[in-house]
Amino acid sequence: MAKIMICDDAAFMRMMIKDILTKNGYEIAAEAENGKVAVEKYPDAKPDLVLMDITMPDMDGIQALKKIKEIDAGANVIMCSAMGQQAMVIEAIQSGAKDFIVKPFQAERVLEAVKKVVG
Repeated sequence: MAKIMICDDAAFMRMMIKDILTKNGYEIAAEAENGKVAVEKYPDAKPDLVLMDITMPDMDGIQALKKIKEIDAGANVIMCSAMGQQAMVIEAIQSGAKDFIVKPFQAERVLEAVKKVVG
């Protein structure tokens, strides 16, 4: 089953996503509280997919996405954003993100996006 890394600065958001994914048979490869940590953990965690929040301290999701793509050109990243971040979502897609999910999350939408990318 696919291994997923969750990157969000809000612990409750990570917990919520982790809950949705593990209940549906996905494995959590790692968790990161900001983009910098996600980039550091990525090579060891070797996730099949990264769920990446856009707005975070230290390094935002777009910067982290670009860095992860430098490490692994084939990386699968789905961005998570709040409403009204269209410009950032477009930049994320242009930078190689496979999809994006809008907060507040609906379990079905999270699972649909994940399945689309990693099956």
